[in-house]
Amino acid sequence: MVLKDLYYTETHEWVKVDGNQAYIGITDYAQHELGDIVYIELPDEGDEVMAGEAFGSIEAVKAVEDLVAPISGEVLEVNTDLVDTPELINKSPYEDGWLIKIKIADKSELDQLLDFEAYEEIIKD
Repeated sequence: MVLKDLYYTETHEWVKVDGNQAYIGITDYAQHELGDIVYIELPDEGDEVMAGEAFGSIEAVKAVEDLVAPISGEVLEVNTDLVDTPELINKSPYEDGWLIKIKIADKSELDQLLDFEAYEEIIKD
């Protein structure tokens, strides 16, 4: 499932823009490929994330992967529900399983991301 109103990265993160803020998570494709997610490491509120750099990690039964920031900004909120129930990412990657909310540092970085059609091309077999 790929949602039309989001931006995507080649490393399978998504961005939902809300004014000058954005939610970031991993795609349905990514959670499916990882399998059962058992642990998540996220930044703290107030931390800065930089586009293209790791801001945390996600551990599944199959693998441990870095979470790569699609855009830069200050972390405003962290989805603390994921600490005790990381499987929310498997169940609801676009809603309950969001990772962080940031204040967008530079909206022009969004131009480097993929729209849903381009992302669908990447993930189709």
